[in-house]
Amino acid sequence: MSDAEYVPPKIWTWNRENGGRFANINRPVAGATHEKELPVGRHPMQLYSLGTPNGVKVTVMLEELLALGHSGAEYDAWLIRINEGDQFSSGFVDINPNSKIPALLDRSGPKPIRVFESGAILVHLAEKFGAFLPTEPGARAECMSWLFWQMGSAPYLGGGFGHFYAYAPFKIEYAIDRFAMEVKRQMDVLDRRLAESEYIAGPDFTIADMAIWPWYGGMAKGEMYGGGEFLQVHEYVHVNRWADAIAARPAAKRGRAVNRPFGKPESQLLERHDASDFDKLVL
Repeated sequence: MSDAEYVPPKIWTWNRENGGRFANINRPVAGATHEKELPVGRHPMQLYSLGTPNGVKVTVMLEELLALGHSGAEYDAWLIRINEGDQFSSGFVDINPNSKIPALLDRSGPKPIRVFESGAILVHLAEKFGAFLPTEPGARAECMSWLFWQMGSAPYLGGGFGHFYAYAPFKIEYAIDRFAMEVKRQMDVLDRRLAESEYIAGPDFTIADMAIWPWYGGMAKGEMYGGGEFLQVHEYVHVNRWADAIAARPAAKRGRAVNRPFGKPESQLLERHDASDFDKLVL
């Protein structure tokens, strides 16, 4: 049956064979699939993640905090291989019942604190260390607004455009057109904002930039889904200027390398347990 002839059944049932390349990790229920405890290192922050855009947000934040001298932000970064189902272990589900990376266990206090969802982790760390989140009410509201803009918008870029353009088992013109239009609108939103502001939330680098850069900065530089030419991302000159500025930050370079099992081997740091781990990389 062609896509044009498809009529949804009265009741949906799960067909694993229709899951495409992610069929082995997608399922319509939550919870653990196997018993396995998570490793714990020696640092206050224990991060369980993968170097996808959502994971990069947090490792960039931690590296930026360390660059400012916040020793309490020292962290162990453990690799969660989502294609192998690590996120469905009992230990991971205990920290994030949604089984998505990243997940953070803050062990700096008398009782460990679990934090899941990348935006929540950024806010937790920003408030804990008093950095990268303005305290003046207007500036804070601007920063938080852009942070939540990213949280609501990125599914259109990744789960929408990225999935149907690059990963779906067959091409659906309507789906690609629908999400391409939305991604270009979002890129235009950012381009207009960055035409009037050095960074997303104002003159200073904040968690809003850390959240948006791995997704939309990557798209602007043609690094995501092979869709750069298709979307003509070079046209967003202000987004490109901003993306280049963040990519040049030493902490961003380090953060981008952590939990990264793809790309050039010299830029991959599968796990991070000490600042000296970066010494063997070319960033």
